[in-house]
Amino acid sequence: MLIFPAIDIIDGKPVRLCKGDFSTATQVACDALETALSFADAGCEWIHMVDLDGSLKKERVNSKVFIRVAEETSLKVELGGGIRTMGDIDYYVKNGISRIILGSAAVKNPSLVKEAVREFGDIIAVGIDAKNGFVATEGWVEKSDIHFVELAKRMEDAGVKNIIFTDIGRDGTLSGPNLEQLEEINNAVSCDITASGGVTSISDICALRDRHLYGAICGKSIYEGTLDLMEAVRVC
Repeated sequence: MLIFPAIDIIDGKPVRLCKGDFSTATQVACDALETALSFADAGCEWIHMVDLDGSLKKERVNSKVFIRVAEETSLKVELGGGIRTMGDIDYYVKNGISRIILGSAAVKNPSLVKEAVREFGDIIAVGIDAKNGFVATEGWVEKSDIHFVELAKRMEDAGVKNIIFTDIGRDGTLSGPNLEQLEEINNAVSCDITASGGVTSISDICALRDRHLYGAICGKSIYEGTLDLMEAVRVC
């Protein structure tokens, strides 16, 4: 299983949110590049990054931060937030981003997902973010009536190979991942599933690994010191 340390960006700075609430934004580090380099030193191969400003404004906002990390570290960058067009995807791919996450587009513009998969293949991943089992979009501020498993199946049919599943109610809470929902989505589709939200300790990492998930995103647990990143990489 892959470990994806996370850096979310607002105004160019690394922050964390609690349950996706922008009013809870707390700066967790001084510099994204410096933080990313520490993740590489811990043995990580990938980094998960989100343009939180972009997710609200529906456009690229902090692109320079992500491109700098891709250019100046050994990490492969997985990026979501504010990516709404084929032009956005092409821009990031040409600037060294290794994986593009489409989130709101999976619900609001599924034809973009299909076109992107045809053009870019496995570079495209889909983020499915759910609250009480139903998908939320636009930086998690808009709710839908689509169940997370239903959307996963639609994305599988569209050719998507990689899904990042977030239980919004667990995100940034250090309350443990939603193992039940993760097992449900992992069993429902053939896509690689990355767990996001609630990861707290090495026991959570082991529980996700033992359920044969593709990856685990770790954010607050790293910054709060409840998870040793080097140990997490080692046990996986």
